[in-house]
Formats: sequence, structure tokens, C-alpha cells
Amino acid sequence: MRHFDREIEHLKELLLRMGALVEDQINESIRSLLERDSETAQRVIDNDTAVDQMELEIDQHTIELIAMMQPAAVDLRFVAAAMKITPELERVADLAVDVCERAIELNREPPLKPLLDIPRLARMAQDMVRQSLDSFVRRDAVLAREVIARDDEVDLLTETSFRELLTYMLEDSRNISRAIRLTFVGKYFERMADGATNICEMVVYLAEGKVIKHQHEHESD
Repeated sequence: MRHFDREIEHLKELLLRMGALVEDQINESIRSLLERDSETAQRVIDNDTAVDQMELEIDQHTIELIAMMQPAAVDLRFVAAAMKITPELERVADLAVDVCERAIELNREPPLKPLLDIPRLARMAQDMVRQSLDSFVRRDAVLAREVIARDDEVDLLTETSFRELLTYMLEDSRNISRAIRLTFVGKYFERMADGATNICEMVVYLAEGKVIKHQHEHESD
């Protein structure tokens, strides 16, 4: 059993390392966008393979844990949660790469406008990802539910940003390509927040044994 506990701790350490790497990718993608720094953007793109490798390593470790240790009850929930959380983190990292690809394209043209809503959206998504990982480490269902509740705020800000960018497109056709790219960027950050929400749903499952996937969506209808 002590060996099994060590394996569980190792799995947690791997997830935290991956989470830290993903958080760094998000932060650097935001910086590349706001500072118009194509070199930083390219570095984020190049570092994506490290996230992919960590996902494969965690996948292998969880499969071995299930096959060799045959975990039960709360330990099985932890391993199941890890298997669900890892691809969410990998998708968030992919979205950071998408932000950087759009940033490089935007840097080839003059700025469309001062960025206001998108930086707010980016920081909200970044905070949600960080707090989702904190809730996982602490098995904190209360914090997880707080993060889930913030998803509606992110959706609203994404819509506000889109409407503003639409006015730029309607005013001058020369703005269309830049406005569309910024619309994509806003959507990428919204999807990062969705990833954090999905992680938090798994945290609630881990902490309470309750499956709440889609539940908050029905409550908001």
C-alpha cells in the first residue's frame, strides 16, 4: 500500500508539472499578444511538444496504475480524474499556441485598436485555469464550484468583445482581417475557461463522488 501511495503522489506531481507548464504557456501567449512579441509567440509554439510529451507520460502512468494496482474507491476516482484532466490541460496548451499564431499574424499589421476586453478575458481564463489546478491539488470542491460559476462571466465578456469588433468590421472593410483574428483570440481564451470548468467538474467528482457535468448548463437555461 505504501508503494501504491507513492505512485499516486508521483501521478499528482506529474499533473502539477504539466499544469505549471501549461500556465506558463498561457502567460507567455498573453504577453506575446499584448507586447506584440512574435519571438515569445514562436517560443510558445515550439514548446507545445513538451506539453504533448507530458500528456503521454501521464497517460502511460495512469494505465500502469490501473493495470498493476487495481485501485478502488477514492483512489480509483483520483486516477479517473487524472485521465480526464490531462487532455483538458493539453487542449488549453494548444489554445495558447493558437493565440500565438494569431498574434504573429496580427504583428504584421498596425494595431486595430487598444486591447481592453481581450486582456481582461485572458486574465480571467488564466485565473480559472490556475484555480482549477489549485482545487485539484486540495481536492477542494468549494473552490471548484466557484470556478465553474465564473464561466458565465467569461462567456458574457467574450460576447461583448465580439460585438465591439464587429463594429470595426462594419465601419471599414480594411479592419476585417484584424478584427476576425482578434475575435478568434477571444474565443480561444473562452475555450481555455471552458477547459478550467471541465477540470473543476472532475474535482467535484473526485472530492464528492458526484458527476455534475452539464449540470450548471441546465441550471443557467
